[in-house]
Amino acid sequence: MPRSRTAFAALALAVVTIAAGTAAAASSYPSTIPLPRGFQPEGIAIRANSFYVGSIPTGAVYRGDLRTGSGAVLVEGQSGRAAIGVAVDNRNRLFVAGGPTGKAFVYDARTGADVAEYTLAPGFINDVVVTRIGAYFTNSARAELYRIPIGNGGGLGSTVETIPLTGDFQQAAGFNANGIDATPNGRWLVIVQSNTGKLFRVDPSTGATKEIALGGESVPNGDGILLDGRTLYVVQNQNNQIAVIDVDASLTSGRVVTRISDPRFAVPTTVDDLGRRLYVVNARFGSPPATTDYQVVQVRKPSGRR
Repeated sequence: MPRSRTAFAALALAVVTIAAGTAAAASSYPSTIPLPRGFQPEGIAIRANSFYVGSIPTGAVYRGDLRTGSGAVLVEGQSGRAAIGVAVDNRNRLFVAGGPTGKAFVYDARTGADVAEYTLAPGFINDVVVTRIGAYFTNSARAELYRIPIGNGGGLGSTVETIPLTGDFQQAAGFNANGIDATPNGRWLVIVQSNTGKLFRVDPSTGATKEIALGGESVPNGDGILLDGRTLYVVQNQNNQIAVIDVDASLTSGRVVTRISDPRFAVPTTVDDLGRRLYVVNARFGSPPATTDYQVVQVRKPSGRR
């Protein structure tokens, strides 16, 4: 009997040790992940534990592991390409907004191989979201969106659809439509207008827009956005903060409940999430690229947000 008790005690201790190790591993995601020096990042997309970050001037895409912080360049930079906003779909395709090139690029998210290239329009193709029926891109210099169709079997269409923005959205001087996201069923899109700090619900089939009233608040310098249930996260790049907004079911009104700031923020541009973690990219606009270190920064969602 004494020997059995000892054995059970040892077994119990081993179980506790394993459980503690598992819990530690689950909470050990690094809070700051370095990117290559001089990379000049902008967009971020997360799928499972992998993250993808684009390089503005080269079009390169870096893939990393949120658990370990390690990573490497997946898509090499090329002349005539750029990478601003990025999105990855459930078929492991990486959609990239091509900024001043006026193009969109699609890569294999596993190998980095080219899948497709599209010419959208002159201007600045800034961000992208993928729904069941298409990939939608914003243009910060034109009041229009662009859709690359996705068929029932997942195939990409060959013709890009231009969707003029009508209704409440009004083009103004400066940087206009920027970050974009969609409801899970794809019924509505949401965009932020950087220069006015306004948010809009968009009908993806017609381009009709409705301003999301914030009760006198605004989100100036709004960049990347993330719609998570009834919570909308808006990165305000030059403000070094993330606005957290409760939106109503119809996406016509919202309330800014808090703004997240962190001393590690250095002109964050875009945001994605994994569970209760938010990840933003430090673009560090205005810093000398050749000698600048860039990072992905993790912060926790406010209490009550999943």
